[in-house]
Amino acid sequence: MHGFGGVVSFEVAGDLEATSRFIDSLKIPYIAPSLGGCESLVEQPTIISYWDQSAAERAMLGIKDNLVRFSCGIEAYEDIFSDIQQALKAV
Repeated sequence: MHGFGGVVSFEVAGDLEATSRFIDSLKIPYIAPSLGGCESLVEQPTIISYWDQSAAERAMLGIKDNLVRFSCGIEAYEDIFSDIQQALKAV
């Protein structure tokens, strides 16, 4: 990646619990509310950053239960890709 940060957001095909299973199945990234480290970090905004807001408030902000924020770190691309692929099988 060049010219911008390495944070990507995506939605898992599933609900809150399926998304939690995906995140819990990841082996490389740390679960963290701050995405500013050099290692890969991941968060589920619904339960980490926006836990104190109602579903209606989150919906107004575009924060769905299946949203994931992933900060790509300095690990090898192949390792990150493989980790995401294996974690998606838990959904």
